Amino acid sequence: MRAVALVLAALLFAALLFPLPARADPRAEQRAQIVQVIERQLDAFKKDDGKLAFSFASPNIQTQFRSPEIFMQMVISGYPPVYRPKSVTFLELVEDDGRLIQRATIVGADGDAFMALYPMMRMPDGSWRIDGCALVPLPKI
Repeated sequence: MRAVALVLAALLFAALLFPLPARADPRAEQRAQIVQVIERQLDAFKKDDGKLAFSFASPNIQTQFRSPEIFMQMVISGYPPVYRPKSVTFLELVEDDGRLIQRATIVGADGDAFMALYPMMRMPDGSWRIDGCALVPLPKI
């Protein structure tokens, strides 16, 4: 019996020395996927690829704007910091009323800074789409 106890103690000690790899935080995985979608849309804006940029928009946004051309006109005229950002820094992924929102700071070409809030929509295939963007001006420093 004592030998069994010693073997179990040795196994427990070995398990403490060599812990199993930590499981990835599902929220961190989601954030990485979401950031990638937003980055890809921003890159499409930079290349004036309206069709690709529109493909990252949720069905709600696509229905609202009906075509990549109308969508791009809206972004160009209403969201110049998003259309041509000078810099983008992704912040935390937050949850609001059960909805995931990716926060970012965006500095426009004119140097004005904004907090960008990107509500996200999970698609049935598990992918993410952008379901809008709200820009909140940040104070000038």
